[in-house]
Amino acid sequence: MLNERQNRILKILGKDDQTAVRELADRLNVSSVTIRQDLNYLESEGLLKRVHGGAVMKDADDIANRMGINYDKKLRIARKAASYVNDGETILIESGSANALLARELLKKNVTIITTNVYIARQFRKNEQARIILLGGMYQHESESLVGKITKACIDQVNFDKSFIGIDGYTTKTGFTLRDLFRAEISSYIIRKSKEVFVVSDSSKFGKTELTNICFSCDIHHVATDTDLDKQFIDEFKHNGVDLILA
Repeated sequence: MLNERQNRILKILGKDDQTAVRELADRLNVSSVTIRQDLNYLESEGLLKRVHGGAVMKDADDIANRMGINYDKKLRIARKAASYVNDGETILIESGSANALLARELLKKNVTIITTNVYIARQFRKNEQARIILLGGMYQHESESLVGKITKACIDQVNFDKSFIGIDGYTTKTGFTLRDLFRAEISSYIIRKSKEVFVVSDSSKFGKTELTNICFSCDIHHVATDTDLDKQFIDEFKHNGVDLILA
């Protein structure tokens, strides 16, 4: 978990995109040495990029960048969602910053992870014991997702017990939505092929509508989010028989 000061650094960077060590030290009333230690730690966690004299956020659609937003909430969600995965299972993780943290948590279990996201797979490049299957497809440079007909063909060749899907928005009218049409096509395909579907997202995405629908609440089994979820959605999911996992 991040401490309060490290969370404040991420919030400052989220607004300004780039900031200097001296500026952060002044704003947070600590030494430059302390700020450098914080920035080094945050970079090691993949949450920002160090530059000379300071730090910058990564590209807007970069998972590492998005992971730094509401990091503590996403980590709680990931840990709670991981408790629903049993040793020996094969799971498919689509994409999303909370799902990237979920993948890290699942490293502690005896599971096989299938993913359509290169960033999620790259987290395990130094762990030779991790069982990771990276599906093929057209590579999206910023999000590092794999999409297209090849990806769908790869999905047809694998069997998995559970799938974990990231979202960009949800409303009652529009259902679960994504900003990217190509990723949405793959997410919808995974959902149709899945025995058990988990939507994983922090509560800030609920009440928002993005470009295209991937499914509705009747198409999924679980929603893993944080306890700040609006009561309207809590009641709606319970009414629709969706298992609500609040962390």
